[in-house]
Amino acid sequence: MRPMRILGAAILVVMIGELLLGTACVCDKTDRAWGIAFDGANIWVTNFDDDTVTELNASDGSLVGIYAVGRGPTGVAFDGTNIWVTNFADDTVTELKASDGSLLGTYEVGTAPAGIAFDGANIWVTDYLSNNVTKLKASDGSLVGTYAVAGNPAGIAFDGANIWVGADHSDSVIKFNISDGSVAGSYLVVRPMGVASDGTNIWVSNWDEKTVTKLRASDGTLIGTYDVGIHPRGVVFDGTSIWVCNFGGNSITKLSALDGSLLGTYAVGASPICAASDGSNIWVSNYHSGKVTKLQASDGSLVGTYGV
Repeated sequence: MRPMRILGAAILVVMIGELLLGTACVCDKTDRAWGIAFDGANIWVTNFDDDTVTELNASDGSLVGIYAVGRGPTGVAFDGTNIWVTNFADDTVTELKASDGSLLGTYEVGTAPAGIAFDGANIWVTDYLSNNVTKLKASDGSLVGTYAVAGNPAGIAFDGANIWVGADHSDSVIKFNISDGSVAGSYLVVRPMGVASDGTNIWVSNWDEKTVTKLRASDGTLIGTYDVGIHPRGVVFDGTSIWVCNFGGNSITKLSALDGSLLGTYAVGASPICAASDGSNIWVSNYHSGKVTKLQASDGSLVGTYGV
């Protein structure tokens, strides 16, 4: 039924391609890897087309399991015990037991949930098309609150005290108090996509600018803007350095978290979109190749490439 495809797949593929990915995307259906997270032992990767999440052994990349979630899974986060996945096409979040992948619950959120973060007690979800952020209690998935964010919120991170959200189409990054969801600040950042904290500062990838912006977490002051690759997307901190996925360059850039200086740029798979650190290695999900790349964090050397 063609009309259903236009309403369903068009919103799912075209809007996700043109809006959430930040560029026009006429893509054939493939096993597109999206979000990625580390649970202390294993790597979890969302498979957008298959409506599944894959668990890999972090030591050698071997397959641990593949588990069904909702439609169009994108973001993934670990709360210390369980795995949480945003389902973009279902307007839900799925909770899985990290120990065995069993389903613990599915919870309604806003329209087109994308990014996800854990604040130590609650799960925060960016609802890309309903322009809000949803806060769920991690203990039972119950709704704590919903907070407005104009301009298609996507990237999200917790800095140890506050939640930071990148609003892709309003050129702003918003800082929320975790206690009540009130806005603590809003800061100008052009086309923010990925958001990460280094414990003191917030790093935001600027999709159209080929740059990443560094803000002081305490007050949002601009510290610097640093060159990376084409269409920067996911950002991760490994304890020393900042890594930025260059979606349009099939590479990942490593910067010093101290001063933003370039430490290296390394080839990965097709269209790297998100990254995670396991403490020793950087794992990159490659959207258009349906694979993940594992690099040694110390020097960016290739450890392996694994299908999901």
